[in-house]
Amino acid sequence: MSLAVQSSTEREKTFNFVYLDGRKCGAFESSDIKDLLLKWSMKDYFFVQYYSYDQIFQVYQKNDLVMDFLQDPAVISTIKVVGDNGTVGPVGMAAGKVEVTEIPCSVTSMTFFDRLTDQDVVRESGHIVKCFDDFYEDFTISDELRKMLLLEDSDNYEMYNDAERQEFLFLLFKHICLGGAVCQYEDFIEPYLTTTKVIYKDLVSVRKDPATQKLKVSSIILKVKAWDKDGFQFYPSDKDHDQTFAYLILDPLKRHIAVLYHKWGRGIF
Repeated sequence: MSLAVQSSTEREKTFNFVYLDGRKCGAFESSDIKDLLLKWSMKDYFFVQYYSYDQIFQVYQKNDLVMDFLQDPAVISTIKVVGDNGTVGPVGMAAGKVEVTEIPCSVTSMTFFDRLTDQDVVRESGHIVKCFDDFYEDFTISDELRKMLLLEDSDNYEMYNDAERQEFLFLLFKHICLGGAVCQYEDFIEPYLTTTKVIYKDLVSVRKDPATQKLKVSSIILKVKAWDKDGFQFYPSDKDHDQTFAYLILDPLKRHIAVLYHKWGRGIF
């Protein structure tokens, strides 16, 4: 995972963008997924938007791309954010500074989560093991799954090492398991795994490596934050929270960007 910060200077714009208004993410159109997101207090505040860009992209250009993206009139007039009162609308302001974190994305199989049943986190039946209530920041922890996700002193925290915890698939799974501010948690693991799989499959491009004939992720994942020229943080929100995020998922071959966004807030649910 690499992080870089860039401020706006007198620089020539490299990338131009088009909002792909008609394109939808199939996972978020599913009635089953919608019902689960409603139960998890995420519906309407967790969404995907698509854009295209006009130049070949290399990873070393990530700062320039994000700065251009969040200064482009076609983006700032269409890219949605959630306000503190729960309203959803275009961000409406341009970036003066951006922070860009490249997120590793190499996992191509949901067997990545098989080890959850190897420890006392999920039983063979799929039932999530309960525990005495604990608390971490805004989260009430009442089972071993959330304890493993959040607490470093959990007996199962090291089930996934630091590198694995930085993988986009793990982060997506964690976001879905933790949900929104008034989340109704699941007793069984299957809804979390299924939702993670469907969203990941829709967002991430996988192609066969001609040298090895194995599947390989070709998408590039960038987690972004932005401030205006006066230093006001406005994207994805003015307040930091683990469950408030914006990921740009780039398909370098198609020159498409999927923006995955969620806003946490007790006042909006």
